[in-house]
Amino acid sequence: MTENATTELAITGMTCDSCAAHVREALEAVSGVREAQVSYPDATAWVVLEREVSIQQLTEAVVAHGYGAHPRGDDVTSAGDGQGLYIAVIGSGGAAMAGALKAVEKGARVTLIERGTIGGTCVNIGCVPSKIMIRAAHIAHLRRESPFDAGLPPTSPTVLRGPLLAQQQGRVEELRHAKYEGILETTPSIKVLHGRARFLDAQTLSVALNDGGERKVVFDRCLVATGASPAIPPIAGLADTPYWTSTEALASDTIPGRLAVIGASVVAVELAQAFARLGSQVTLLARHTLLSQDDPAIGEALAAAFREEGIEVLEHTQANRVAYAGDEFVLSLPSGELRADKLLVATGRRANTRELNLDAAGVEIDQHGAIAVDAGLRTSAAHIFAAGDCTDQPQFVYVAAAGGTRAAINMTGGEASLDLSAMPAVVFTDPQVATVGLSEQVARDLGIEIDTRTLSLDNVPRALANFDTRGFIKLVADAETGRLLGVQAVAAEAGELIQSAVLAIRNRMTVQDLADQLFPYLTMVEGLKLAAQTFTKDVKQLSCCAG
Repeated sequence: MTENATTELAITGMTCDSCAAHVREALEAVSGVREAQVSYPDATAWVVLEREVSIQQLTEAVVAHGYGAHPRGDDVTSAGDGQGLYIAVIGSGGAAMAGALKAVEKGARVTLIERGTIGGTCVNIGCVPSKIMIRAAHIAHLRRESPFDAGLPPTSPTVLRGPLLAQQQGRVEELRHAKYEGILETTPSIKVLHGRARFLDAQTLSVALNDGGERKVVFDRCLVATGASPAIPPIAGLADTPYWTSTEALASDTIPGRLAVIGASVVAVELAQAFARLGSQVTLLARHTLLSQDDPAIGEALAAAFREEGIEVLEHTQANRVAYAGDEFVLSLPSGELRADKLLVATGRRANTRELNLDAAGVEIDQHGAIAVDAGLRTSAAHIFAAGDCTDQPQFVYVAAAGGTRAAINMTGGEASLDLSAMPAVVFTDPQVATVGLSEQVARDLGIEIDTRTLSLDNVPRALANFDTRGFIKLVADAETGRLLGVQAVAAEAGELIQSAVLAIRNRMTVQDLADQLFPYLTMVEGLKLAAQTFTKDVKQLSCCAG
């Protein structure tokens, strides 16, 4: 090393300018160091040497004072040019993009690492294509059957899956470019690496590039946002068959004549109904009941709606074995055999963490492979954060995006937390299912004395005007204070009314507060007011829009 050479170190563990001063003092105490400049929150030290000093001596001096250090070199992607905090983001979906953009907003530089298609699950193979398909299926259903058939005679539609798929994928590509690719192309502070990342240690990633070669990324902070993939149950013979997951189902250019669906999750029920409405004869196998993690009344109402549409719902049923021969699936059930042209497996999703070598970074996962995070999206490893479906948090894209944003704030020296106490959830079946807060059973399990009311939709004027009174609205309240704790709704467009319930819970409103609000007449959300009024009144005795 030549006289007055400069070397650069990445420093970890600094939490303030005082820490930076301590690190500088530690480095300047090393014989041969002329001066040291340590930057917080950039987490970088520039050390001017008056004679040759080994990197090991420098790092040992820093470590002895309780901090971490490692060199920055030309063969790695790092913040060695002194341009600020350097963050690696693994993934490019909702959590990753929200985190990357917020980090850039806070002055950091980002390298985003994606092994596949930019945009992650939601826009490419999840939320967007599934909701387009569900909407198309809803239109097909209304042309075939509606409450107004006497005056508007139905006409059974011809379903051309090819053009529908092209329309679906066209919108997917449009949104992917507008919300992901285009933003990345115009944000110079975010560099994209296309490849598979794995941890070498708590500060270094190795990226196997898709076009060959390897790149090391030495980071100050890292956000893991790798999402999740369909979980496949250990059913004998299943692995040897060409079964579908939601990915293949949404990309299929044909509608099977007979479709068997294994699962009773959100994905299972949404796609089961969509395919049925597009022309498949659907049989749904539920190990327990539909949406069994929710209030039992929800599964009962949904199963009744499905059966009314001709969907066969087999609850408390599991396939013992699956075989495939002659272009036909054969499922062995306790009650006999079920034959189908296609088989959709939708039994939940598993975090994409197995290839990350998280042990090397000291990141803890649960028994399902999900990364454990706190309210600030911190993992068990310092400077490594995680958000989205790869964590132990609820698997919703809006939770992922909110988590990514808050993780970025915390990675750049701020303090933010993700409060999921009033988190809405929507299932896009018909009728829709929407929930927020505590269910009756969860509240009781928490030892809360509660009062509940369930309003059938034949008491909601909008539902009567629509000639569609399937479902209910249920409120869960604290028995002592009357404070609203939870809402469960099965109704047409339940997803549109649930946010009002979210705001009521977030603002600690009582059911009486809710009952006293003004709600527009002949809207579904008015059902919240009517449900709240049932705590003190018989709504059947009220005029149509009584306050």
